[in-house]
Amino acid sequence: MKKVVILISGRGSNMLSLLDANLPCTVAAVISNRTDAGGLAIAQARGIATAVISHRDYADRETFDQALSELIDSYVPDLVVLAGFMRILSAPFVEHYQGRLINIHPSLLPAFTGVHTHQRAIDEGVKVHGCTVHFVTPDLDAGPIIIQAVVPVLPDDTEHSLSARVLREEHRIYPQAVSWLCQEKVWLNEAGRVVNQDLKFAEAALISPCLA
Repeated sequence: MKKVVILISGRGSNMLSLLDANLPCTVAAVISNRTDAGGLAIAQARGIATAVISHRDYADRETFDQALSELIDSYVPDLVVLAGFMRILSAPFVEHYQGRLINIHPSLLPAFTGVHTHQRAIDEGVKVHGCTVHFVTPDLDAGPIIIQAVVPVLPDDTEHSLSARVLREEHRIYPQAVSWLCQEKVWLNEAGRVVNQDLKFAEAALISPCLA
């Protein structure tokens, strides 16, 4: 069975969705860069090994990433899952885990990379929004896409209400992506493209506002 290491910085809601999903893998450890990350207690209560490595203890990003990589590698994971890990990772770190490092982003990439995605979607007047699970590459939020979920943007949406609607979908698609990877139904080929085996694709369109 494949082993997974999960990286968090906060409450760990996406981490919890993974732990609750009965995935075909072993979660070897949950690692945080913050001692006060709420997700650590959740993992500990499930009997999962936890560790904290604070970025504040290191002079620069590269030395922190090197130490983080050494800690991750001590668990010998097949897959490293970013679940609200609020650090931009250096190119050597990302390249070390090429094809084994994934992230979930709260937008329909390549739209709205970076932060404050929900308010930006409202401000831009888009009619659909969503979330994306992707392989991580050195370019921020630009890696090959594994799965996306789409939600409507409603006329009375606030950043909070839209965020909540997207988060529900995050909790659905992230476990699915990890399950596919652990079962080798999805992988990254040598050309840097996502390959899918025996997966179904949606044919219905989401149109918002609805057609008359």
